[in-house]
Amino acid sequence: MIPISQPSITQKEIDYVTDAVKSTWISSLGKYIDKFESDFAQFCGSKYAISVSNGTVAIHLALVAHNIGPGDEVIVPNLTFVATANAVIHSGATPVLVDIDPFNFCVDPDKIQTVITSRTKAIMPVHLYGHPCDMKAIMEIAKRHNLIVIEDAAEAHGATSYGKTVGNWGDCATFSFYGNKNLTTGEGGMITTDDEKYNLRCRYLRDHAMSKEKRYWHTEVGYNYRITNIQAALGCAQLERVGELMEKRRQLYAWYSQALKNVEGLELNKTSAWATNSYWLICMRYNGWRTELERDQFMIKLKSEGIDSRPFFYPLSEMPYLNMKADTPVTYSVYGSGINLPTYFDLTEDQVKTICNSIIHILHD
Repeated sequence: MIPISQPSITQKEIDYVTDAVKSTWISSLGKYIDKFESDFAQFCGSKYAISVSNGTVAIHLALVAHNIGPGDEVIVPNLTFVATANAVIHSGATPVLVDIDPFNFCVDPDKIQTVITSRTKAIMPVHLYGHPCDMKAIMEIAKRHNLIVIEDAAEAHGATSYGKTVGNWGDCATFSFYGNKNLTTGEGGMITTDDEKYNLRCRYLRDHAMSKEKRYWHTEVGYNYRITNIQAALGCAQLERVGELMEKRRQLYAWYSQALKNVEGLELNKTSAWATNSYWLICMRYNGWRTELERDQFMIKLKSEGIDSRPFFYPLSEMPYLNMKADTPVTYSVYGSGINLPTYFDLTEDQVKTICNSIIHILHD
């Protein structure tokens, strides 16, 4: 079975994690946490990086540290993983859903303008499937309306928008290091920012909001959102390999593109002229699927040949518990015709050719 994703673990990762375990600093203190935060801040070009236990709590902490809560609205794209909206709801605020750009699947800046109200507090652009948002346009909108920008960069480590790395555009950004991400710590996340006071606020809330001067003294509700030294050790090793990890994803995209270039009606991820794509997952759309069911049947056939895949995310407005409506025709035209193909470091060119041959013969069967 060729999986949709798997982490790349080398001797370097094993050595660093073993060292962390042998040090006995296995919880939320240790040298690897400080190093991981420092190295990741440098990678993104930001002044500060605050490590947390996963990408979802990174979003939640980013929101509450900005005092976003009940009565506030946060603009998010309708096409994204559900954690984006869930974190907004956990903060007490309300997610407002907008449509995506049909070319790159990221939030459409023009649509953001149409939903801004007196209650709007923040914009949360999601860099989807490795493609960055049009951050220049989004930052101009935010400045004009005095809005906070929180980048959800969980899927786009190393991507750039207009030559500037994601995670270094907004007031802050959040990242995930889940096992299928471009960089992994197993579970884990990060907040990046250039604001010193915000950095300190995030750290304070992350550590149970405990006073730095008076141990076990708490003046407000805080959270245990800390990462472990073991996870950070894995992250440090991954960051030292970030160049080869990113280059392999570009190579995978080139292999897929070459093998599928003559299939009529099929298209892979597109990249805007101002962007560098980090290709978290290779995306494939086929205009011959008239219904979502036909797409799902294709995936079943692909799996029968030993190849895993994933459908595009469902629109957030489809989630019954959210009970939200959204005028997002592009989102609805995109999600039902898209799948994600295997994308990971150890995938070989021969395996990609096998995947593509299966795609071609199933489509033409």
